[in-house]
Amino acid sequence: MNGNTEVITGDRELTITRSFDAPRELVFSAWTKPEYLMRWFAPNGFTLPSCEMDFRVGGKYRLCMRGLGRDHWVSGEYREIVPPQRIVWTGALEHEGNEVVTTVTFADLAGKTQLTVHQTFSIEPDSTRGARHGWTETLEHLAEFLKAA
Repeated sequence: MNGNTEVITGDRELTITRSFDAPRELVFSAWTKPEYLMRWFAPNGFTLPSCEMDFRVGGKYRLCMRGLGRDHWVSGEYREIVPPQRIVWTGALEHEGNEVVTTVTFADLAGKTQLTVHQTFSIEPDSTRGARHGWTETLEHLAEFLKAA
């Protein structure tokens, strides 16, 4: 099951499930610190040169994804954090302002982890296409980060 990615898309929703050959606590921790996110949280062709986060319920974050010849600033707020089970946050590209609600869940599978990313978009129906590809690539980078951890 490791590395298999399942993607389900709807008009304004996206769900991606992938398993990782790493304990749930380690996979969860990869989402909790800027220095970790900066090593893996971007799709192919992008980097994360800036990441500020106050990882607590009500805490804010702001990050810069650099790619396609420009900087893409994203900011939002953490709504729910249940270590090592679940993280919920809001986010929007600062130049667009369209909010996305992201829920990431971490399930223990006998020492491995099943991670599910669910996003609800407030923007046009075809918005899930780019997100699907971006998340698939980003989760591959997470797998590489976890192997090196």
